[in-house]
Amino acid sequence: MGYPAIDFLFLSEEDMIKAGVKDMAACIEAMEEVVKCLNSGDYVMGGENHNSHGSQVSFPKNSPFPNMPLDVGDDRRFMAMPAYIGGPFDLMGMKWYGSNIANREKGLPRSILTVMLNDKDTGAPLALMSANLLSAYRTGAIPGVGAKYLVRKGAKVCGICGPGVMGKTSLAAIMAACPDIDTLKVKGRGKASLEKFIDFVKKEYPSLKSVSAVDTVEELIRDADVISFANSGGTDPSTYPFVKKEWVKPGAVLIGVSAFDMDPDELKSCSLVVDNIKLYEAWAEEFPYPSFGANNIIGSKFTDMAHDGLISMDEITDLGDIIFGKRPGRVSDDQIFVYSVGGMPVEDVAWGKVCYENAKKLGLGTRLRLWDSPDMY
Repeated sequence: MGYPAIDFLFLSEEDMIKAGVKDMAACIEAMEEVVKCLNSGDYVMGGENHNSHGSQVSFPKNSPFPNMPLDVGDDRRFMAMPAYIGGPFDLMGMKWYGSNIANREKGLPRSILTVMLNDKDTGAPLALMSANLLSAYRTGAIPGVGAKYLVRKGAKVCGICGPGVMGKTSLAAIMAACPDIDTLKVKGRGKASLEKFIDFVKKEYPSLKSVSAVDTVEELIRDADVISFANSGGTDPSTYPFVKKEWVKPGAVLIGVSAFDMDPDELKSCSLVVDNIKLYEAWAEEFPYPSFGANNIIGSKFTDMAHDGLISMDEITDLGDIIFGKRPGRVSDDQIFVYSVGGMPVEDVAWGKVCYENAKKLGLGTRLRLWDSPDMY
C-alpha cells in the first residue's frame, strides 16, 4: 500500500468461496493457532478487560418513535465485534453483525455479517468481506480443534442437535478431526429442516454408513462418542436441551456451540473445558449472576458453579493449556468432557486474514479506492 492513497479489497461471498473460506481442514489449523494466541495472551478484544465479545445494540419492546426498530422476537440486534490477533495473523479487524429472526420470511439468513480487516498501525482498511460463511466455518472449526484433542481415537458415532448452518459446519469439523466416524444421529424441531439436513449429509459424506433423525435428546446422546449442540437458544434455560449424565456414554465429548443444560452436580463430575477462559470471566462481569441464561453458552454455567462454590475456577480447563501441555487432556477412555465454545471476533479476523491472503494470490475481489489523498488531516 502506497500512502497517502488508500485502496482496499472487496470480497463477495463468491470471492470468499474461491478463496477457500469453506476449507474446513485449513480452518481448523488456523483456529488451533488462534487458541494458542488466546492462551498466550497475544490478542486484544473490546472493553476495558480486553476480552469483551463485542458491543451490542438491542432494541426496546416499545417506542414512541415510529421508525425505531422493536424487539419483537429472539435475536433482534446489531453488534460490533473488534479484535486484534497476533501470532501468524498479526492483524486488526472487526465483524459487523446484524440479526433478525424475521429475515427468513424474506429469504435471507437470520444474520447478515461482514468483516473489515485493517492495518494494525494506521487503521487503513485492507479488505471488506462477506462474512456469513467465514463466521460459520470458524464457528465450526473451534469444535474441530476441541475434537482433535478431546475425542477418543476411533470414535464412530456423532450426534448433532440442530440441523442448521452451525450443525453443518460443526459436523464438517468433527468429520475432519475424527476420521473414523461412520454413524450420525441428528435431532431437530421441524421435519422439513431434518430431511434437508439428512439429504445434505448423505451427499456430502458418502462414507457414513448410517444417518438418522431422532426424536429426543436421550436418543441423540446415548451411544454417541461426540455430540455437538448447534441448536438455537434464547435466554430461558428451561427451553434448552437437557442432558442427563446417565445417558452419556463413558468417554464421550459434549460440545456446546450453542445452548444445552445439565444438572450442576452431574456437570461437575465431568471434565470442563473452554476455548478461552478469559472470555468467560469477562462474561461473568458483563452478565450479572447468574450469567447462564443471559448468555446461553454452557461455559457461563461453569463460572456460575464456581460462584456458587460447587467447583473452583481451576477446575475449568482452557483448551490452550491442553494444546501446550500445561494441563492434561484425556487421561482415561471413560473420561467425559463438556467443551464450551464461546465464539470470538479474533477467530473472524484470523480466518479472514487467511482468506484475504488467498484472494490476493488468486487475483480475486474488487479493488476500491478510499481516497487519493485525505482532504483533511
